[in-house]
Amino acid sequence: MPNRALFNRVLLAVLLAAAIGVSHAQTLQPLDRIAAVVNEDVILQSELERAVQNVVSQYANQPGQLPPRAVLERQVLERLVLVKLQVARAAESGIRVSDQELNSAVAAVAQQNGMSLDALRQRLQADGMSFDDFRASLREEMSVQRLRQSFAQSRVQVSEGEVDAALAAQAGGSVQYHLAHILVALPEGASAEQIGVGQQKAEGVKGLIERGEMEFAAAAVRYSDSPNALEGGDLGWRSLDEIPSAFVNLLRGMQPGQMVGPIRGPSGFQLLKLVETRDAAQAGSQMMTEYHARHILVRVTEVQDAAAAKARIDTLRARIAGGADFVEVARESSEDANSRGEGGDLGWFPADAFGPGFGQQLASVEDGGVTAPFRTDAGWHIVQRVATRQTDMGSANQRAQMRETIGRRKLEDEYNRFLQELRGEAYVNFRSGDRGENASGG
Repeated sequence: MPNRALFNRVLLAVLLAAAIGVSHAQTLQPLDRIAAVVNEDVILQSELERAVQNVVSQYANQPGQLPPRAVLERQVLERLVLVKLQVARAAESGIRVSDQELNSAVAAVAQQNGMSLDALRQRLQADGMSFDDFRASLREEMSVQRLRQSFAQSRVQVSEGEVDAALAAQAGGSVQYHLAHILVALPEGASAEQIGVGQQKAEGVKGLIERGEMEFAAAAVRYSDSPNALEGGDLGWRSLDEIPSAFVNLLRGMQPGQMVGPIRGPSGFQLLKLVETRDAAQAGSQMMTEYHARHILVRVTEVQDAAAAKARIDTLRARIAGGADFVEVARESSEDANSRGEGGDLGWFPADAFGPGFGQQLASVEDGGVTAPFRTDAGWHIVQRVATRQTDMGSANQRAQMRETIGRRKLEDEYNRFLQELRGEAYVNFRSGDRGENASGG
C-alpha cells in the first residue's frame, strides 16, 4: 500500500489551508448585511462574498464552467447553510475543538503559508478579515470534519461478506460505471404542483443538453440541487450493487456519453449520464503502478490569489529549467510544510493518490523529468518524477482497499441523506438580493 499516513497529512494540510479561503464571520461589521438566517444563527453578506470569490478563484482557468453570479451565490449560500447546520449538530453531539487544538491548527496554517502568526494576523487584517473571524472559521471546519468522522464510525459498517462479493465481482469481470447526475430536488411530501414544476425543470435542463446548448457538467453546476453540483455532478466509479435499482437496467443498455431521465427518486428528479465504463477485474488488478516523486506547491488562499500563485510557480519552474536543483528549490520555496523539509519528497504512491490530475501529469513526463505547472484544489504544483514501479498489492492489501472503497461510498450516500434531513428540518430564511423569500424547511 502507499504511504497512507503521508497522504492523510497532505489532505489535512489542504483542509486547514482552505479555511483561509472561506470565512464564517461571527461579528457584525459596519454596513454588513444578513444574507440568511439559519435557525438561531446568521450568514453575513461578507461571508457569502468571500466564499463565492473562493469558488471563482478555483475556476480561474475555466470561467465558462461557472453559472451566472446570482445562481452561483445561491449554490454557495446553500453550502454555507449546510456548514452552519453541521456545526450546530456537532455542538449538540458534544463535539468540541479545544483552544489548544485550534491554536495548533492556526499555527499550521501560518507555517503552510510561509509566515509567522503575527504576519498572518496582519495579512488577514489588510484583506479585511479579523483574526477572530478566521479562528472561528477554522474551528467550524474542524468541528464539521469531526462530525463526519463520528457519523462514519456510528453509521457506516462494511461486512466481510460485502468485501467478498465485491472482490468476486471483480474477478468475474463485472463492469464498473463512471457516472454523473443532475438532481432537481423535491421537498418531503411534495404537492402535485411541486412535482409537476420539478419534472418540467428537469425536462428543460435535459433539452438544453440534448440540443447542444450546454455540456452536462456545466448544466450540473448551474441547475443541480445536489451537494456535488459544483463538481459537475460527478459521482465517480460505481459497480452495479452500488447503483439504485431504478438505474441498473437502463445502464446496461447505455453507451458512454449517453444520458437518461428524468427519473423520479426519493430526493427528486434525476438526469443520469454514463461517462465511461471499465472492467472491474482490470480495475481491481493486484498489480499497481506507483510513482516516486517530489513536488513544489504554491497555495491559492485569501492571502495569495490565483494570479499571484501562478506567477510564482512559473518563476520557480523557470529556475529549475535553468539548472537550479529541484530539491533545493523545494526546501526554499514549497508551501507544503509536510514535504518541504525533505526537498518536496512525497515517497512512493499510486497514480490516483492525490487526485486524477496529479497522476495524469506524472504520466506525461519521464523519470527525472519535471512537469509544467498545473492546478489542483491545493494550489499550483510542479512535480519531478523520480521513478516508477509495479507493485503487487497482495490479497490482504486488496481486501483493505476494497473495504475502504465500500466504506467511502456508503459514507458518501449516508452522509448526503443526513445533510438532506438536517436541511429539511431547519428554519432557513434567505435575505440577500432576490432571495427574500422564506425558505424554511421545518
